[in-house]
Amino acid sequence: MLARRSLARIAAQPSPLGAAPKNARNMATLREIELRLKSVKNIEKITKSMKMIASTKLAKAQRAMQSGKQYGLANSEIFQHAPSETPAKRKLFVVVSSDKGLCGGIHSSVSKATRRAIADTEKPVEADSPIMVIGDKSKMQLSRVLGKNLAMSFNQIGRDIPTFADAAGVADLIVKSDVKYDGISIVYNKFISAVSYEPDIVDVVGENALKESAGFRAYEMEDDVTKDLAEFSLANAIYAALVEAHACEQSARRNAMDNASKNAKDMIDRLTMQYNRGRQAAITNELVDIITGASALETTWIFSALKLRARDQRKMWHNKYSVTRTNGFVREHTRQDFDRLSRFGAYPIVAKYQPGHEADGILG
Repeated sequence: MLARRSLARIAAQPSPLGAAPKNARNMATLREIELRLKSVKNIEKITKSMKMIASTKLAKAQRAMQSGKQYGLANSEIFQHAPSETPAKRKLFVVVSSDKGLCGGIHSSVSKATRRAIADTEKPVEADSPIMVIGDKSKMQLSRVLGKNLAMSFNQIGRDIPTFADAAGVADLIVKSDVKYDGISIVYNKFISAVSYEPDIVDVVGENALKESAGFRAYEMEDDVTKDLAEFSLANAIYAALVEAHACEQSARRNAMDNASKNAKDMIDRLTMQYNRGRQAAITNELVDIITGASALETTWIFSALKLRARDQRKMWHNKYSVTRTNGFVREHTRQDFDRLSRFGAYPIVAKYQPGHEADGILG
């Protein structure tokens, strides 16, 4: 009982300041639309600025990509003359991405390609093959599905145009790590054009595969030469992948910011139309209220004047006989005639009767 009284008391209390009334419409007010319009305009300015910056960086990234591809071509010639006779069962996947976002699906594409490569049945690899990730974005995506396979991660690489020193540092850490693998596969985004890219995988031959290949067994060489060549080839392949992935990232960011600017413009147009319609509706409602109030005041004044006129005319019929002037004739009326006429709103021109005199005054 006490709980019911408390609930009833709470329900009876007035709503707090700022709370919408019960009969409020479920639509945004003009103030809310104006604030949202302002925020969308600010977002459009940011996306346009980021698009211009990405366009400038893309030109530099493409020039760096053209020079970095030469390192990859040199690796390809070496690996063609030293094919691996036995396919690697335990591969080390080096995933190339970056630390920045707002560039579309550039990071999710290499993550999906890595998952497909591990689950591939045509070229099977061990399910627990190690993964090393360059960049925090793909690291977070792969840690949800292949968290046990993550062996090492790198960040702060590729914030600007990648250099060969960055690739050499990554290759040195890979070689010095205690991770066991038979071969290395680099997963990166391949640059096709300024508006398109696709994930690609490049296999890098390791030290043991180079020693066992027929092309290298035909020559006598020291072990250090093969080891150094394998590490240098890995650094070349990583550098070529880094510069190409960086160009893809800048291209994807420019396209993403362009699409975001277009969407912001469409939203601004839609919100502007909604704001103008709401403002026009508010003005129309105010005009209707003003006109209705003025009409109500005029009608009240007319009714008041009619009542005063009827009251004054009724006072003239307190005598038993009264006369009216109608079309020049003096006619005698009784109180019953006036009541009958007044029911239909007929108030004749009234004059007080005096014996021996005509109507000496007209009251209207």
